[in-house]
Amino acid sequence: MTVAHLETAQADTATPVPALLSAAYRRLDAVCEALSVRVTDPGRSATRQPLSRTTRPALSRATRAPRPAAHTIGLMDGQESVEAFVEAEAARIQDRHDHSAPRHVAASRALHDYAWSIGLLMSGVWYLERRVPHVAPSDIRVDLTTGMYEITPGTDLVCLPDDAATDLPDTRTVAHQEALRAELRAAVADHMGPVLDAIGPYARRGSRALWGLVGDDLVSGLWYLGRMRGDEASGVRAASAVLPSAHAPFPGGAAFRSLRTSDGREHPTRTRMGCCLYYTIRPAEACSTCPRTCDTERLRRLEG
Repeated sequence: MTVAHLETAQADTATPVPALLSAAYRRLDAVCEALSVRVTDPGRSATRQPLSRTTRPALSRATRAPRPAAHTIGLMDGQESVEAFVEAEAARIQDRHDHSAPRHVAASRALHDYAWSIGLLMSGVWYLERRVPHVAPSDIRVDLTTGMYEITPGTDLVCLPDDAATDLPDTRTVAHQEALRAELRAAVADHMGPVLDAIGPYARRGSRALWGLVGDDLVSGLWYLGRMRGDEASGVRAASAVLPSAHAPFPGGAAFRSLRTSDGREHPTRTRMGCCLYYTIRPAEACSTCPRTCDTERLRRLEG
């Protein structure tokens, strides 16, 4: 796979790691239409506003007051923040789909979006630059009003020996590509572990199902990034290289396979291990990778 470095070697040797990552995240956001992220200036903390019962989004559109000014929370701020995160997702589901989602469905949908977005921020830098940032949960805040994620670039960056960034403070070097892929898996797992501990009780799912969802979203993000860059096959290869099989705590690999449409074209597909529960909101529109969506239906959508 061709790697498009986002920064020149000369800039790498002069630019601190947080500034490098800030530029990488912004360019990744520009490439990925579905990624909604705001990058704070390195060294500047995101605005933190305390939560109260009067500022949480309500669950019922009929009784909801006008939305408050945008405010952000971190999932590690405590149980009240996690509850607000789930309630905000329930409110968005009500707005978008006119559907009152049970709390475990809202929690699963919120977790799916979080895992996909934050996983893509790490895997996208790896895909584009062959570098792995370790993003701590405390580096991420969520705007409850818009659902946008806010990231404060950190200093922990892992790269290969021939990368110019190795000369910067706070970078670590690994010997080869597989070691770098292992760093990516570890970075995602380190971030998501405490997040799953916080939101898992609301999603009402066991550890295997939760980590299955995280692995699915890691794979899905790379697949999506390949499509956005006009090279879906490259995204599939990248996702398959990161998760060729089960790697603890991820219970399974990318496991892509092909479907052939009537014009003879081959299309990659896979079946998710951890359901995002969208089918409970729109039963007739289950995701194309959902275990409930058979190959006949997948082909119908591809042909359509």
